[in-house]
Amino acid sequence: MSFQDDGGPIFARIADELANQIADGTVGEGERVASTNELAAFYRVNPATAARSLTVLSDEGLVEKRRGVGMFVAKGARERLVQARRRRFADRYVRPLAVEAARLGIGPEELLGLVREELASVDVTVGGEA
Repeated sequence: MSFQDDGGPIFARIADELANQIADGTVGEGERVASTNELAAFYRVNPATAARSLTVLSDEGLVEKRRGVGMFVAKGARERLVQARRRRFADRYVRPLAVEAARLGIGPEELLGLVREELASVDVTVGGEA
C-alpha cells in the first residue's frame, strides 16, 4: 500500500487510501475491509485515528458495519466513488483546460488532438503511471 504524506490529517489519508483500494478494485464490493485494530497496527496510529477513517468511509456510504463481523465494502460503493471522482476530475482539470484553450484560440478539434497525443504517450496502470 502506498501512503502519501500530503500534510492532511492522518485519518483522512487512511480513508483516502482505503477509498483508492475500493476505486481500483483491490477491495471489492462485499469484501471485508481492515478492522480498526488492523489499520492502527499497519499505519502505526492510535486506534481512535483508525476508527475515524472508517467512520469517514461509512458516512460516505462506501463501507457498512456488520455487527459482530466487521466493516465491508457497501454495494455500489465503487461505482459511486468513481462517478464522484469523475465529476471532481472534470471540475479540477477539464473545465480549466477548456477555459485556457478558449483563451488561446484552440478550437475543439485541435484540443482533442492535443489530448489524444498526450494520452497516446502515457502508459497508465491501475494504481499510478508507469
